[in-house]
Amino acid sequence: MINLLIVDDEKIIRKGLHSVIERQFPCLFNYRFAENGQEALEILSQEPADIMFIDIRMPIMDGLELLEQLQEHAVRPEIVLLSGYNQFVYAQKAIRYSVKDYLVKPVVREELFAVLERLIRDIRMREDEADKASENASLVAAELVTQHLTQRVLGDAITQDKLEQFGVGWLDARYTVGLITRRGAASETISTAASSSLRIQISELLQGHVDWMLTHDGEGGTILIAHDPGLFHHLAEAWRSSLLEARLRITVSESVQGIEQIRWAYSQAKQTLKYSIVLPELDVLAYASISERNERHVVPVELIGRLLNLIGLGRGDEIKQLLDQILDARLISSCEIGYLERISQLLNEELFDKLFRIYGYKVLDILSMHARVGHIGNFDRFEAYYSAIEQLLDRLDRFIQDQREQAPTDQSTMQKVIAYLQEHYTDDLNMAVVSNHFSLNYSYFSHAFQEYSGESFSNYVRRLRLDKAKELLVHSELKVYEISEHVGFENVKHFSRRFKEAEGITPLEYRSQRRRFETQVL
Repeated sequence: MINLLIVDDEKIIRKGLHSVIERQFPCLFNYRFAENGQEALEILSQEPADIMFIDIRMPIMDGLELLEQLQEHAVRPEIVLLSGYNQFVYAQKAIRYSVKDYLVKPVVREELFAVLERLIRDIRMREDEADKASENASLVAAELVTQHLTQRVLGDAITQDKLEQFGVGWLDARYTVGLITRRGAASETISTAASSSLRIQISELLQGHVDWMLTHDGEGGTILIAHDPGLFHHLAEAWRSSLLEARLRITVSESVQGIEQIRWAYSQAKQTLKYSIVLPELDVLAYASISERNERHVVPVELIGRLLNLIGLGRGDEIKQLLDQILDARLISSCEIGYLERISQLLNEELFDKLFRIYGYKVLDILSMHARVGHIGNFDRFEAYYSAIEQLLDRLDRFIQDQREQAPTDQSTMQKVIAYLQEHYTDDLNMAVVSNHFSLNYSYFSHAFQEYSGESFSNYVRRLRLDKAKELLVHSELKVYEISEHVGFENVKHFSRRFKEAEGITPLEYRSQRRRFETQVL
């Protein structure tokens, strides 16, 4: 596992990063946490870290002072700075200390994942390079191919002379690329040792065959390149007959010619691997069998929004019906895999992330226990993915319902308050006005509303107005300042700032992005 140390004085940031990262990269990181630079150094003295996320402004010892101290360490981790301020002076100092990247709070998921994927790739490349055995000609050839795949060498660096020198001249003729994984193990979690062990087992099964080579892709994947495409079916059968612990899944490219086509062939095999969740019965899955899939359907954005509204109301049958419509197995099995990927992304961003923002730590443990649902690549079968989503929704529904029932106030009164806010969100609302309207004590109302809704009155009203604004941005032609006024913000500048804080992009960027997204068909 990769050691990840998160250094930030805000507990919600530390735990929030942990939850989001674990959902995207389950079981990949060993997490440790520190509240300041001094505590981080104490942790590092016990065990080094591979990656560190460091906040700049912290008490006792801030991020920049911690960076200075780390320069004296013999083994320095990969550093990513966190800051609520995008200031040039920090960037200058970050360059001086060889910081790998700089993320501005609130951290955008896509930027966070891109940084982590790059760091993971760099770490694995270094591990692979440390283990390679250059004395064996076939291993040297395999490493050259890996370098070519990962674009660490120029396209013409592998010449025909080199291919002949290492005994793989057949690569200049026709060949097929296969990506091999064990069922039940996502490629992101395969260790270097496990990957090497898999290649050894495959090599033993393919003894006596000619014109093939095994290598890796730098991302934990095992690659078999063969002149004869029938070799992949032979391997699958030999693996089954050997009664090894887990069946193989082999995804195969089309036949290509020339070493310059190997990246294209690898990309085909990698794309085909995504389809194994909907075609689990096949040990060998060919790109040719999925390349013609082009049935197009609109992603069910509205249904996921309705699902969010039902969570916590104890209406399990309706939740199940909506989930059946969202994850329609018949529809998904006929579409490109991008359709299911979009749904998975929406469930994360528009459902689970929003529930975390609303209920915070109250639901964090549940979300963390079900972190695997964050990526469809963690599942061998669609049915397993569906079941995991269903179980998570059921737990969230029952938990949030229990929380609401424990609220120390008349449920019907709070329901009326919510209905009133839904109708009057454009008015000049504040807690004094609303509590007086319902003849409730101000302090009591504040506590009761928090217990019932899971968030403060001001946060709820702001989120309600922003949700209404998002609907108008997508479904109307009103200008931004008109929408700002229409949903109750005091001025367009305040609206735009709050919108970007919540969504990470400006209202106009949201309109453009969401319209493309909602009209996009796969």
